[in-house]
Amino acid sequence: MNFLTIGHRGVMGVEPENTLRSFVAAQEAGLDAIELDLHLSKDGALVVMHDTDVDRTTDGTGPIAEKTLAELRALDAGRGERVPVFEEVLEAVQSPLQAEIKDAQAARALAEVMNERGLAGRVEVSSFHDEAIAEIKPLVPGVRTALIASRYGTDIVDRAVQAGAETVCLNIRRLTLEIVERARKADLRIIGWVVNTQDQLRLVRAFGLDGATTDHPDIKRTGRFTA
Repeated sequence: MNFLTIGHRGVMGVEPENTLRSFVAAQEAGLDAIELDLHLSKDGALVVMHDTDVDRTTDGTGPIAEKTLAELRALDAGRGERVPVFEEVLEAVQSPLQAEIKDAQAARALAEVMNERGLAGRVEVSSFHDEAIAEIKPLVPGVRTALIASRYGTDIVDRAVQAGAETVCLNIRRLTLEIVERARKADLRIIGWVVNTQDQLRLVRAFGLDGATTDHPDIKRTGRFTA
């Protein structure tokens, strides 16, 4: 099986995260898929940004949910980039996407776009929240989902199964062989994050994971040769 490399918010190690510039760079680097984050603006647009507020990644301040799309568009997201909406990413790159949703409201908005455009085969939906995964499952026929976890134990496997997820995306700092074995018995795919060094890459390959989320595009090249 090929080892999957996923660009974290594009290639955030070298370009402004969650921008069209970053996503295009990830595609040009040959990464297998691109991860991005979705929030709803005040007027219901699916905007691509990681945090709940704009402070860290733009020259603005305040919560995304309290700003209209036009207000978000006026911000600089780094190197002159603007905050994109999900539909723009779909047009800017052709790569498979892993779309992380923060809540059930975003799940419903994403489901509408996915059904309109027939994206079940291209977009995997991920979330830290079990209920968001469970929410989108019946809304998009055939959708693939992934449960993300940072602090977790062996219960993550049961949670993923109950939510209907096919994949677990796990913080490699807490990964154990027991968790990997339990996930395999449950027929779950396992993605490790964030993998930015050769030592981290060797670790996830030693665990036999299916892939890694990375900030740096050169992981794609070296990943083929690291056993």
